[in-house]
Amino acid sequence: MDFFPAIDLKDGQCVRLLRGEMNRATVFNDDPAAQAADFAARGVRWLHVVDLNGAFAGRPVNAAAVEAILAAVDIPIQLGGGIRDLRTVGLWLDKGVRRVILGTAAVRDPDLVRTACARHPGRVAVGIDARDGRVAVEGWAEVSELGVLDLARRFEDAGVAALIHTDIARDGAMRGPNIAATVALAEQISIPVILSGGVASMADLAAARAAAGDRLAGVISGRAVYDGRIDPAAAQALLDSREDAQC
Repeated sequence: MDFFPAIDLKDGQCVRLLRGEMNRATVFNDDPAAQAADFAARGVRWLHVVDLNGAFAGRPVNAAAVEAILAAVDIPIQLGGGIRDLRTVGLWLDKGVRRVILGTAAVRDPDLVRTACARHPGRVAVGIDARDGRVAVEGWAEVSELGVLDLARRFEDAGVAALIHTDIARDGAMRGPNIAATVALAEQISIPVILSGGVASMADLAAARAAAGDRLAGVISGRAVYDGRIDPAAAQALLDSREDAQC
């Protein structure tokens, strides 16, 4: 199971939002490349990067910051936000992003996901952002009528590399992740699932590992890493451990 520190980009800075609200952003670093390099130096295997402005605009907005991150680190990056067409998928993969994340596009244009997966095997993930079990789109500004499991099952045979399941009510709130819902999703589909939203402590990571076993592919955390509640190296060691952790 991999630990993914999150770099959320708003106006060229590293921020964290509270429950996806753009007007409730806390700036943690005005140099995303330096932040990425720091995470890489601390031994993480992946970075999770989101262009928040892009998610609302429907196109890449923080491209310069993403390109600076790519130049600063050698570890793989998964990138979401504003990726709504095949051209943008190919652009980012050609620039060195290891895996792109399709969220709104997965709801609005499922054929795009299938085509992208066929053209770029193993390099396309689907982001499933949920409010009360329903999938949110357009930077979480709208909630669709589509259920989380319904969306996941659309892509069972598409070759999706991973599903990133985020409980929006938990995101940035520092009150623990929705482990039960994420593990339940992982148990009902064959696509690897990554837990996101509300991971606030090493105890949360230990609980996720204990509940999930090998059923989750990874865990994403943002604010708790910046606040110092989670050390990335210790987090990865815990998720790699097969022994019961004491936190």
